[in-house]
Amino acid sequence: MEHPVDATDEDGADEHGADEHGADEHGADEHGADEHGADEHGADEHLLKEAEKIAVALGRMFPGLCEVVLHDLRDPEHAIRAIENNLSGRQVGDPATELGLARIADPGYPGVVQNYPNRFPDGRPAKSTSIGIKNAAGEYVAALCLNLDVSVLSPVTLALSNLVATDTEHRERPLETLRDRTARELREAVEARAAERAATPRSLSREEKRALVRQLQRDGYFDSRDAAQTIADLLGVSRATVYNYAK
Repeated sequence: MEHPVDATDEDGADEHGADEHGADEHGADEHGADEHGADEHGADEHLLKEAEKIAVALGRMFPGLCEVVLHDLRDPEHAIRAIENNLSGRQVGDPATELGLARIADPGYPGVVQNYPNRFPDGRPAKSTSIGIKNAAGEYVAALCLNLDVSVLSPVTLALSNLVATDTEHRERPLETLRDRTARELREAVEARAAERAATPRSLSREEKRALVRQLQRDGYFDSRDAAQTIADLLGVSRATVYNYAK
């Protein structure tokens, strides 16, 4: 005797199967979303850790001179994650600055703001650069900021300026040259000065030759070995005449 098929059980089985299938799909969706969020968080955290290594290295490169701060823009109320060469008095866990908040509000904010004037809390002038760091989604998650204490460099700059300054009286026409002039340079100089007078060195007048020799002396050509003899040969005069012209 055949047993009648229980439609209710069959429907229930279908419904149960559908429920289980739906629950499985729903569970898988939730699990996938959780994994995606975790992946994003892990990737962002990796960026922060890599940036932290850069901040430490930069700070140790310029000890006492350049403050380097890494901001975690995911937590603006406690943004400062690392600070090297603390010149501003801030601490890890302090909030983000105006630039950090601007980047959080606007992903289109410039990625690099460089060499802008700034000031430490005690009034010392600083030169700052802020570098925004975006994740794969195009969102700012961090900012690396460098604050250079230019007050330390100002006295050094002044001292160096004084050190390299020369007397204005001799700036246009040096009293001497510290390198040896070659015979080729000497010949070119003599020929060029003669050409200015539309002449060859030997065709110059006595006074022109005298003026030329004195100019060569002022320009330091007499410091090279055998210069007087070379000039004499070029002008077609004796070496003694060259020395006489140079007086």
